[in-house]
Amino acid sequence: MATCLTNPCSRHPEVKWAQREDKAYITVLLPDSKNTKVNVDPDGVFTFSANAGAENIPYELKLNLFNKINVEESKINIGVRNIVCVLEKAEKGWWKKLLRGDEKVPHSVKVDWDKWVDEDDDSGPADLDLGGMDFSKFGGMDDAMGEDLDDSDDEDQEMSKAEEHSSGKEGEKLEVEKDEGTGAKVEAA
Repeated sequence: MATCLTNPCSRHPEVKWAQREDKAYITVLLPDSKNTKVNVDPDGVFTFSANAGAENIPYELKLNLFNKINVEESKINIGVRNIVCVLEKAEKGWWKKLLRGDEKVPHSVKVDWDKWVDEDDDSGPADLDLGGMDFSKFGGMDDAMGEDLDDSDDEDQEMSKAEEHSSGKEGEKLEVEKDEGTGAKVEAA
């Protein structure tokens, strides 16, 4: 179920999702987000919060995903235009739907047809083009990211570099935060 976490006046961001046998892809479409926080726990609870827009409007979302997630192998990239989450499924297999139980998908969550592949058409994990996003530095910001990129039309140049986080401890949540002044940081809780 999608619910507000702390602020009753918050809005739900637009979210797109797709899957493969071994991964679920969740993309939060929220340009120029500030104070971005993304949490994924092993039980499949995905939470998101951020502020956006000139008025710093709060956005929040909580999704109880269909099944468990391997947080150590999952990756999150906080970019200028969107937040891309590549969530490694704890058990390989096609989910019947995004959310567990009888929960209805919120109107702000839609299928990402650009990434969607039918179960019988899946040719393997290497068939998805993520637009050149660099997940190798998950969570950290490159020193060059302090420069102004507002007049750049190239999405690849606007994407923040992320650094990979691997805690090696099972059962931990994966947390990513991006503070508007300091960039992204990763914490395992």
